[in-house]
Amino acid sequence: MYFDDFKLNDTIEIAPALIKKEEMLAFAKRYDNVPLHTDEEYAKNTFFGQLIAPGVMSFMAVWANYLEVDLVGEELIAGKSTKIEWFKPVFAGDVLTGKAVITKLTERNEKNGIVEITFYVNNQRDELVLTDVTEVIVKRKIHKK
Repeated sequence: MYFDDFKLNDTIEIAPALIKKEEMLAFAKRYDNVPLHTDEEYAKNTFFGQLIAPGVMSFMAVWANYLEVDLVGEELIAGKSTKIEWFKPVFAGDVLTGKAVITKLTERNEKNGIVEITFYVNNQRDELVLTDVTEVIVKRKIHKK
């Protein structure tokens, strides 16, 4: 989809993502190897009382399903930025659902623009667990004069 085709507040529903314990542990051991994510005995004595998923993994589980929508397609030039904010812990067995909302459109030049997409991710109890604001650079339609 070209930059010119995006509309503010357009919303895309994202398929649910199940947080599987084995995948959570494998991700944590490789990318976020702290006891809160990898050591069940340690985690029992924390504020959460059990292992929690790494925050980035929680977002990436939803992001992978968003990519299946292929919203931008071949008009994507590159990612520009992302900012994740976490509100609730995510546990093994949680099911995350999300929606992506077009929250800002910025024209850069005649060739491309920046599309800001805000993700709202909830767990199966409908609690907001995280938000993410991602900016992507997208091709514009070529207008002949």
